Amino acid sequence: MTTYPHNQLNVTSEIGTLRRVLVHTPDSGLGKVVPSKAQDWLFEDIVHLDTLRRKEYDYYTKLLLYFLDPEKIKGKLNEADDPAHNRNFYKPDHPDFFHSEKVVELQTLLADILQDRGIKDKLTASVCAVENCSYLLQNDLVQLSAEQLAKVFITGSMGNQTMLFPPIPNFIFTRDIGIVIKDYILLNKPAKKARIREALLTKYIFYNHPIFSNYQNNIIELAEANLHFLMPRGDEKKVTLEGGDVMVVSANHLLIGVSERTTSEAAHQVIRILFDKKLVEKISVIKIPRKRDYMHIDTVFTQVKRNIWVMLGNFSKTAIRGDAADTVQRVLDTPKKEDTLRIVQFHRGNTGKPTYFDNLEDLLTDISVNDLHSTNPVQFIYSGNNEFPYDSREQWTDSCNLLAIKEGVVLGYDRNDKTIDAFRRLGFNIAEAADLIHALEQGEITIDSIKDTLILFPSAELSRARGGFHCMSMPLMRDDVT
Repeated sequence: MTTYPHNQLNVTSEIGTLRRVLVHTPDSGLGKVVPSKAQDWLFEDIVHLDTLRRKEYDYYTKLLLYFLDPEKIKGKLNEADDPAHNRNFYKPDHPDFFHSEKVVELQTLLADILQDRGIKDKLTASVCAVENCSYLLQNDLVQLSAEQLAKVFITGSMGNQTMLFPPIPNFIFTRDIGIVIKDYILLNKPAKKARIREALLTKYIFYNHPIFSNYQNNIIELAEANLHFLMPRGDEKKVTLEGGDVMVVSANHLLIGVSERTTSEAAHQVIRILFDKKLVEKISVIKIPRKRDYMHIDTVFTQVKRNIWVMLGNFSKTAIRGDAADTVQRVLDTPKKEDTLRIVQFHRGNTGKPTYFDNLEDLLTDISVNDLHSTNPVQFIYSGNNEFPYDSREQWTDSCNLLAIKEGVVLGYDRNDKTIDAFRRLGFNIAEAADLIHALEQGEITIDSIKDTLILFPSAELSRARGGFHCMSMPLMRDDVT
């Protein structure tokens, strides 16, 4: 079992330098998604697994290690990528896996807790109940080693490729399984059946792994509403919450999205619990259209610097496309009521008098100025440079779903050309991940020298899964923004 520090759980912003992050490398389950089930399993298309791993996600792993745990990769890159080694450096169940205490792999944590026979028996029984397995299969599963069983729980398949139950391909989107708020962990309640096993595995990890042993009293679970089982299907009283709808934007301010995946009732519970615990002073609820196009608020906007945000122009205060002087076109293109965004901000101790924001830009400007005390003008980078149809096209491929690895240095996909141009016009450096990794390995640059940079990753296959780097990361520790 890898030894992890016990006292490093703290997130108070979206942009503080990332120190520890929870990830999951794409597993073989992604290669078993079939067209007829893709949308049921929340994928837009089937992916080519080998390309997704070797030519896309592996670059993400390398870059995270260079930034967060360079001793694990510096000088070892050629060996790690040698075809003769068959990607063993990147495989959580292989002895040659990189095993970092800073770039933390979910599958490794799961295998660790399954070493305990009591936990193994209980979790196997729980998974088998959820997946409607036979009693005989349950008995067979508990005979597997911890490493084998962890892999089965995630991929749905035995080592001989026998499929036992569906894979959980969305496990790569670790942002959704939980959110660290200061030194508390808010667990998710998935909206879709395809993610129930993810939530179950995650709950066992957070409650049983030594890495979280100092935080057992700081885990927050949401309860179902009273008599939820008597309520009509689709009722707003249903409690569902996913991490892509929660952002810790400052030490005392939390954002919660009400979306296709997160309900108003869940937001209400989070507000009550966090205010009771005095964890934050204000919580802003952002209600976005319940559309697959948006899914979570982090598909609509993310933060780049204290004073810079990337967002979808559909929700800007002007929302003008094309010729700004064409009043007729603007009127005709006015969004329908159900396509608009609503923002309400609640304050601890005075929830009866909320503050309302007319548009997303006003809220984000308020965060930059009043929460993060930016002295520079607040600026916005728009998806697709706010040009139709590129704004919608590039938002669909996660132009707004960026991960800040430190303030001003963000990770994104290489396919969103117009958004990349918008970053360039604002003075950002544009770097290809492969080139940057090579330069770091050769000692031509240092991590500290990288500033105001959009780092681009190959994304032909990753983008089919409808999630960017913000989705594929659960920050465990960031430096405070001072």
